[in-house]
Amino acid sequence: MTGRPDRLTGRPDGADGAGVRPAEPAELRATGGVAGAALWLDGDEGPLLVSRLAAPPPDRVWTALVTPRLSGLVFTSLSRTAGVGHVDLLAVHPDSQGRGLGRALLRAAEEWLAARGVREVRLAGNPPCYAWPGIDVRYTPAACLAESLGYERYQTAWNMTADLTDHPWTAGQEDEEAALAAAGVTVREAPARHREDVARFVREHWNDEWAWEVTQAAGCHYAERDGEILGFAAWGARPRWFGPTGTAEAARGLGIGRVLLRRCLRDQADAGLHTTQISWVGPLRFYSRAVGARAERVFWLYRRVLPPGTPGGDATPA
Repeated sequence: MTGRPDRLTGRPDGADGAGVRPAEPAELRATGGVAGAALWLDGDEGPLLVSRLAAPPPDRVWTALVTPRLSGLVFTSLSRTAGVGHVDLLAVHPDSQGRGLGRALLRAAEEWLAARGVREVRLAGNPPCYAWPGIDVRYTPAACLAESLGYERYQTAWNMTADLTDHPWTAGQEDEEAALAAAGVTVREAPARHREDVARFVREHWNDEWAWEVTQAAGCHYAERDGEILGFAAWGARPRWFGPTGTAEAARGLGIGRVLLRRCLRDQADAGLHTTQISWVGPLRFYSRAVGARAERVFWLYRRVLPPGTPGGDATPA
């Protein structure tokens, strides 16, 4: 993994003995089980999230830190914004909670980031490879830990949930696709091995982060006319979630986004999912009307400016 520290000042972690240390690559599989046990809202996704965070874009500087007996872990990474770092995932097995391991792991992550020139630490998603936008408000102990260590809440984000078991919104999909075809617009699936053009379109109209997610997604659909891509939608770049999606400004109003969204959700239903999360939502009304999605998961984003003298802060940034 990229950017490991040469030395980390560990803190005692109760029954686990010594201190927090960088994880060995072979240990990451075991930490998936820890994440699954700790994350009661996302338990079955724990191993998937660990695998996702352990395979970020190649230019990301990151590490995973663990307690000696692998009862707790934290993923942390540098932002593309200079001087900003992220805590991407923090989990302690329920059997080891109440011993201060979460605090030790978060402090160790701060030290690792400070050693690389970070001055602001965010408990918030680091696109394009992230677990959640921030701390789900129902993970109350995590929010309490953040606030006890001086983190301030600076933003709120939310997801919408779409039901994939009863989908009346599929009625009329064929008619909508036929209407697009009459306007010269063709809707296609983009297999993983043939996404270069879609990723290029996304990069030109939006950003590199979304383009990377398109290449990593489990499924992707796009619309084109006369060889020109007009819109796209993807799912599974963040395991099991929908997004990103977008339609070129000149093609908006044709219903492309709605058709692509429904195609992706149908793929997710065919893959055995009963619900999906539409991540980091902006237009609530669009998703509510298109697929009956409801606003459900709320996330608080936290940040903290590291004080001068933070351990590791005098090291030469990587």
